Amino acid sequence: MRPTQDTYRHQGMRKKLIQGIQSKGISDDRVLDAMLAVPRHFFLDSAFDEKAYDDKAFPIGEGQTISQPYTVAYQSQLLEVKPFSKILEIGTGSGYQAVILAEMGGQVYSIERQKKLFEANKSFTYLKKYSTIKLFYGDGYEGLPTYAPFDRILITAAAPEIPQKLIEQLKPGGMMVIPLGSGEVQQMMRITKLDNDSLKEEVFDHFSFVPMLVGKK
Repeated sequence: MRPTQDTYRHQGMRKKLIQGIQSKGISDDRVLDAMLAVPRHFFLDSAFDEKAYDDKAFPIGEGQTISQPYTVAYQSQLLEVKPFSKILEIGTGSGYQAVILAEMGGQVYSIERQKKLFEANKSFTYLKKYSTIKLFYGDGYEGLPTYAPFDRILITAAAPEIPQKLIEQLKPGGMMVIPLGSGEVQQMMRITKLDNDSLKEEVFDHFSFVPMLVGKK
């Protein structure tokens, strides 16, 4: 069972978590405010209530995880979400990252390749309050050409190389944030598509993500 009550105790733990993230260098107030507003424990089984506000990734089934809060904040900050930004998210997972982006004003199109996780999110009552989040079952490498182009693309799994089909779905001036690398540790990168279709690549810190896989399951 997922919890549905956001108590003062939860809010206190969340505030402490946000202070910890801030101390690690996250400075975008819109990211911090969004994470303060969203009850992370809603995205985990009630048995793991106490773990929800640890700054750690946590298994959610199907070999996937809910990302470490710091990682969510880091990617969200790099993405530079603007109000009404049209965002393609690759890897819905628990739905937590999609909600953070929606709280920041993004219009989120999120793809999940794991059928069980997709179905769980479709019936997740809390997600239904966000009319700006649209969920899709499919292959992240293919993106959503029907809905392209996107202002922002966020990849929440380790990609061995930059997916060309996703670059094609990015608007000129748009940004992609991607953990790049096929080993256990990846390099966080931000790729900006310039007006002449060339790419500006920026390299950031190292992280560890589950691999981005082809196809759907």
